[in-house]
Amino acid sequence: MKESMELRRTALQLLAECNVERKVQGALQLAEAWSAQKLELDTASELEAGQGIPGQPQRPELVSPLQVKKRAMNTPEGRAILIHALAHIEFNAINLALDAIWRFAGMPQAYYEDWLKVAGEEAYHFSLLSTHLQSLGYAYGDFPAHNSLWEMAEKTRGDVLARMALVPRTMEARGLDATPALRSKLAQAGDIRAAEILDIILRDEIGHVAIGNRWFGYCCKERGLDVIEAYANLAREHKAPVLRGPFNLEARLAAGFTEPELALLH
Repeated sequence: MKESMELRRTALQLLAECNVERKVQGALQLAEAWSAQKLELDTASELEAGQGIPGQPQRPELVSPLQVKKRAMNTPEGRAILIHALAHIEFNAINLALDAIWRFAGMPQAYYEDWLKVAGEEAYHFSLLSTHLQSLGYAYGDFPAHNSLWEMAEKTRGDVLARMALVPRTMEARGLDATPALRSKLAQAGDIRAAEILDIILRDEIGHVAIGNRWFGYCCKERGLDVIEAYANLAREHKAPVLRGPFNLEARLAAGFTEPELALLH
């Protein structure tokens, strides 16, 4: 990283990057540069993005979720399809974290630091999954993928409150619920390395959802809103997916959801 770079502008440049390796390495380097105090931070400026965000590689082909192949665990290809789908989620999550950094001005410095940490960890997760996928004889881009995570980012681009409510606290929190069952299936199929990677991802994703909860709570307090009522209104306004169990209540509690919020899931 060059000296005197600004965090939010650099995050926007990385978001527009189409090359997978440059985006992944760039996210890791951005986090390192901030830790080394090589970046400035302008929280006030309203930045403008061009048409090319997020930058996407030519592959994978993006299709409707209904067109994504089923993931049978009893074949190497089936496991590879699942690992590929997880890698695509993590690639999208890098974009989401970078977008949260550049898009929303006027937040405290800790907000940008939190999402920079997320960007670096999502890049690490992608690298783990991509490397494992290669060990199975495949590469990221070999299978079609869908883009529903980014679609929710588009819906919430105008308001940091809605973004915190419906991306980390809704879309990403669903990963907390789904991961234990996926991990179990992969382990039963004999893919111990994939199971180990999912352990790392679940551990870190609890922290990422907690960051979403922290800043959603902050925004609600700043605006004098009740957390539960505000979330219900936003979910309805933006047509968020209806949450269906089973729920990983232990992980959700660790990620900062309150007992009253968890009670509403039943």
